[in-house]
Amino acid sequence: MSEHIHKCISCETYTLEETCPKCGAKTVLPRPPKFSPEDKYAQMKRELKKEELAEKGQY
Repeated sequence: MSEHIHKCISCETYTLEETCPKCGAKTVLPRPPKFSPEDKYAQMKRELKKEELAEKGQY
């Protein structure tokens, strides 16, 4: 059993288990990863975000 709360992707139920007790789907941690100033993927994340915004016409 995990000590963090998880959220089911399909039915959006919160639980402490790694699988949803309602639908049996896999759960995820509903919070963003910890921030690090030495993030080696930061440039890649910015480029992907820029592409997403360009597709929506917001960049």
